This record gives sequence, C-alpha cells and structure tokens, in this order.
Amino acid sequence: MGFVSAVADAVVVLFSLTIVVAAPLIDGQTVLPHTLYPAQLRDLKRWYAAEFDDYLMAQPPAFLRGLFWLELAFLWPLAVATLYGILAKRRWAATTSLMAGVSTLTSMSAILGEMLGSGRATPKLLQLYVPYVVFALVAILRGLCSCSAPPSTAARKKRV
Repeated sequence: MGFVSAVADAVVVLFSLTIVVAAPLIDGQTVLPHTLYPAQLRDLKRWYAAEFDDYLMAQPPAFLRGLFWLELAFLWPLAVATLYGILAKRRWAATTSLMAGVSTLTSMSAILGEMLGSGRATPKLLQLYVPYVVFALVAILRGLCSCSAPPSTAARKKRV
C-alpha cells in the first residue's frame, strides 16, 4: 500500500506544481490586466493556443473566465497548500488534496463538456486536458483513502 500511496503523492505533487505555475502565469492572463504580464508570457499563451488549437484559450467564453477566477481564488491556494502538505508530510494534505481534486474535476467537467459537445476538440488538445481529469480522480482518492501512518507516540503523549 505504501507504493500506491507514494505514486498517488507523486501524481498529486506533479499536477499541483503545474497548477501553481500555470494558474497565475497563463490562465490569469484571461481575467487579469495584460499589463501585469511581460510580453514573453503573453506570447507563450498565444503560442500555446495556436500550437494546440485551444479555441477556449484563444477566445475564452464567459464560463471559462468564471472558472479561471475560481482557479485563481480557490484552486491556486489549495494547490500551494497541497504541494507543501505532501512534501512536508502533513496530515491535513489529504483534505487539501480532496478539495483540489473536486474543484479540478468540476472545472474539467465543464471544459470537456464544451469541447466534446462543440466537436471542436482535436485529439492533441484532448491529450492535454484529459490528464487533469486523471489528476483530479487521483487527488480525490488520495484525500478519501489517506493511507498515512498513525500518529507518532510523541503525538499521543501530548494529547494525554
């Protein structure tokens, strides 16, 4: 069980790291003033939208703007906390992982529903977005099935 838990932790850390970096630097460009971002980051977003044919990032609909606000205000701090919690082996990381997973799965349901429903999603674009659904499911399972070790004897003595 320790191996499965370590793999789940590694998956959650990897995707939390992508959220920690991408949310403010890439997704934030959609809802925050462009003057906050250097030209290189704006060019990177344009390149990404063109390279992966991401029509949602090129011309973001209103629902996506709302999801980006949610990502910046709620998911980004959770990803930071989850990243720290897992790396520092904090017990509460299971809770933040669960919350981040549910938030990501909810957002991805709306995004993938739009992509698949519109018929505009290319296989290349889906290959980029579908791993976030896997991350969300792993994060949820990690939060629900936290296989952490029981509290140490020092922690038990403090409670007595």
